[in-house]
Amino acid sequence: MPEAKILVVYFSRTGTTRLLASVLARMLAADLEEICDCSDREGPSGYLRSLADAIRRRPVEIVPAGLSVSKYDLVVIGSPVWASSVSAPVRSYLIENRAQLPHVAFFCSFGGRGADKALREMGELAGKPAVASCKVKAAAAHEDAHAALAAFVGGLKRHLARSSELAWMC
Repeated sequence: MPEAKILVVYFSRTGTTRLLASVLARMLAADLEEICDCSDREGPSGYLRSLADAIRRRPVEIVPAGLSVSKYDLVVIGSPVWASSVSAPVRSYLIENRAQLPHVAFFCSFGGRGADKALREMGELAGKPAVASCKVKAAAAHEDAHAALAAFVGGLKRHLARSSELAWMC
């Protein structure tokens, strides 16, 4: 049986979600791709622009993805939580790739609250439920990202093992 192909995709404004995505990609032996948007999100004005985009729940222009999600068995998608919502660049990515997404899993980094709502929103935008999800407080991500993600990775590996067994049986 061939090993599952996994892609970790993320957007990060401050670097926290990037850190989590990098750790996940290493733990899962996955390909890694950053979602890049065309807006300036640096500094206080970038923060306010990000907040406005989240509150309005509007997609934004993003750089076309370099990797095709249809070539993967599982796509793990990460977003910071903005105003109890998924980030605008991840919203755009999910909308653009919805029809081609295979199994999905979601993770988010957050500072205050709204992580559960953001994860639910990601599932709605993807048009399918996540096989697993994970929320990590920003402080925990910087203290020990491996510990924060260990249970999530374990759940993903169990899902992939079950999926592989079912495919082999068919």
